[in-house]
Amino acid sequence: MTTHPLPGRDRLLSGITPSGSLTLGNYLGALRRFRDAQDDAFYVVANLHALTTAHDPTPLRERTMSTAALFFASGLDPDRATVFVQSDVPAHVELGYLLECVAYVGELGRMIQFKEKGGQPRTRASLFTYPCLMAADILLYEAVRVPVGGDQSQHVELARDVAIRFNGLYGPTFVVPELAAAPAAARVRDLADPARKMSKSAPDDAAGVIRMLDRPDVIRRKIQRAVTDGDGRMVYDPDAKPGLANLAEILGALTGQAPAEAMSGYGRYGDLKSACADAVVDALDPVRRRHDQLMGDVDELTALLARGAQRAAEVADRTLGRARAAIGLVGARR
Repeated sequence: MTTHPLPGRDRLLSGITPSGSLTLGNYLGALRRFRDAQDDAFYVVANLHALTTAHDPTPLRERTMSTAALFFASGLDPDRATVFVQSDVPAHVELGYLLECVAYVGELGRMIQFKEKGGQPRTRASLFTYPCLMAADILLYEAVRVPVGGDQSQHVELARDVAIRFNGLYGPTFVVPELAAAPAAARVRDLADPARKMSKSAPDDAAGVIRMLDRPDVIRRKIQRAVTDGDGRMVYDPDAKPGLANLAEILGALTGQAPAEAMSGYGRYGDLKSACADAVVDALDPVRRRHDQLMGDVDELTALLARGAQRAAEVADRTLGRARAAIGLVGARR
């Protein structure tokens, strides 16, 4: 079967779930890449995905708006990219259900999130079905490329599978997306435990997680306390010296250098940490300041998101209309 059953354009789609305060890893692995690829791109704050586990509604609303503010503060231009909140576009939920009607229980049961967190009597049903909602997020916008990290590639594969199956059963309806792998710089590791990824879901007081909204003194303190090793050799070796390599990778990502090159000018661990801290502060502090301005002017931020939701809905509703007509719903033309 042809990969693209419909005429498609080189459109990108990506998003972030507001399940925690965004980190340096989110900036390097996602938001900075969003900024560099804006034209005809759709970037979504995927707040519906945050409902799959227990949550407090008030912090969720606050994180949703804060995450959206960080999208714009990181350089997304509303005249170029479509930035919106997932729940503001109802087509996501409806198409998610239509895709549940072609997805198989076996393939949903193999999804990593459900295997790791599900299977208990009080597991929310949405944790099992949300990959169909994620597939809807992708397919609604006829995205050809979906840039995600390795931990999300399984979801893009499912989106491809259900799109191909739907097209085969009901006729050409969806553009089948391709996975655009995230670069190595996206895999920022926890400063206190470099065996783990720096995660936005970590506790708020996690010593090894740099938050995008951390103030400069907090950033410097966390980097100065980063775990390295005791032999003092300035060698880039991710396997033998993961903590030191993590600092070199962060510095390299922010300065446009290979990690080994980034650390080559420093003779001591402390010097590398100081340089890394300077680079992180230089990158994140202007973003934090713009975020705070937007959060202080809710009307401006709300207007920007309403504009994005309207543009997103225009595209999403056309795709949903095709899917409704193809699958046999009455009144499918919208």
